Amino acid sequence: MRTVFMGSPEFAVPCLVALHQGSEVVAVVSQPDRPAGRGLSLLPPAVKVKAEELGLPVLQPTALRPAKSSFVAELAALRPELVVVVAYGRILPPEALAVPPRGCWNVHASLLPRWRGAAPIQWALIRGETVTGVTLMEMDAGMDTGPLLLRRELAITAEDTSGSLHHKLSQLGASLLAEGLAQLLSGQLPAAVPQDHELATKAPLLDKEHGRADFTRRADELVGQLRGVDPWPGGFTTLPRELFPELVRDREKGGDEPVVLKLFTARVSSGHGQPGEVLGVDRDGLHVACGQGAVALAELQLPGRKRLVAQALLAGFKLPRGTILGGGQRNPLLD
Repeated sequence: MRTVFMGSPEFAVPCLVALHQGSEVVAVVSQPDRPAGRGLSLLPPAVKVKAEELGLPVLQPTALRPAKSSFVAELAALRPELVVVVAYGRILPPEALAVPPRGCWNVHASLLPRWRGAAPIQWALIRGETVTGVTLMEMDAGMDTGPLLLRRELAITAEDTSGSLHHKLSQLGASLLAEGLAQLLSGQLPAAVPQDHELATKAPLLDKEHGRADFTRRADELVGQLRGVDPWPGGFTTLPRELFPELVRDREKGGDEPVVLKLFTARVSSGHGQPGEVLGVDRDGLHVACGQGAVALAELQLPGRKRLVAQALLAGFKLPRGTILGGGQRNPLLD
């Protein structure tokens, strides 16, 4: 069966391999190379790199709609029976969806209709889910709204971060795609089931401010937030700059701005106080009060310093009990 694969980041690579093993992939479509790093050198998407390793032709259109590009015509000329889309990064226009006679499939990293959108892995953790998974769906013109073909669940462990789940779900998605493809070719694929749109939740793209720790929430909710933003955009809070005068490098560049403290590896602990109040530090971490309960922040990083366990990092700094981290303010992006 002739297929076209559309994907860009590392998450999509195992699905490309699975499709290549189970069908005739006539082309791979990926995002254009992007400048990255200090030198802003152009770097290819991970899917492009893998496609070239497999000897597959790669297309990198800058636009998809017929009014702005020839992509739909090029797709039609490839005569694919099926198009598979995994984390491509753009919404396909209706004209592209109509090209393959067997339709367009999408592998999505959640149990749809929960967590529709660009960041399903992160939001499942931020919201404290204990089970997630992957969904194979038929695409329509909406954002992750098409009928469901297959789903597979995955338990979220207490140690999982968005980084660890990213890897697990990437592999699980490839397995589910291979299963769906085999069922399609054998005529055993079940009919697609429409989603219950009333059960839908949204997973919008994150930015750096989503990592700002919200100590006004329950302790377990804060732990979920920090797991969800690990490794990107990364959890952080702020400290009064007067506590760390030696960290002031350039007062002309905001010398009065608070010191940013990066946060890693949090867990629920005991204690209570005002949201963001420092309760103490010991071998378990920096203990900070939340809206309900407290957390132990096990690993921290100050500007210009290495990531260290809290007790070691703060050994050279005086962080008095009662200090309020982050001003005790709520992060409205998490509402």
